[in-house]
Amino acid sequence: MQRTNFESMHCPIARSLERVGEWWSILILRDAFQGISRFDDFQKGLNIAPNMLTRRLRALVEDGLLERRRYSDKPARYEYVLTSCGRDFRPVLLTLMTWGNRHFAQEGISMFLADERTGQQVEPVLVDARTGELIDREHHTLRAGPAADERLRSRVEFSRQQRLQGRAPTPSSSP
Repeated sequence: MQRTNFESMHCPIARSLERVGEWWSILILRDAFQGISRFDDFQKGLNIAPNMLTRRLRALVEDGLLERRRYSDKPARYEYVLTSCGRDFRPVLLTLMTWGNRHFAQEGISMFLADERTGQQVEPVLVDARTGELIDREHHTLRAGPAADERLRSRVEFSRQQRLQGRAPTPSSSP
């Protein structure tokens, strides 16, 4: 079965999933943030088939999240390092980790974000970079942007109307 391509959708979430929506891609990016850069180290750490790792690394390079750099001439060997685009994925990973710890870590937290100075666990939150205000469902909603097509405009407006009529999840259902 052919996988659906989200590239032509006007939704930024769909377009992002086109690049990182496959679980191996996210795990490769996780490992890259932890300093892994070489094929053999990715393969060993993830226990992933070489052909799958090759495909995922190639896609992450093509999509601009990783850069392939030669580190040895004989034999030719490459490492994969995060680009600016790839580094911008860090908050997504941290949020995903926090969400996973909150909802799916029945055995307890195995990894968390810590303040390097104190060693204390910190919890990432989403804030408006301009005002520093915490983003919450009560005061912030999605709106269609200038490049939105009619389908996206309709979906965003429907969601907003549902929220205003009390049919969408309320602020009290958010952490």
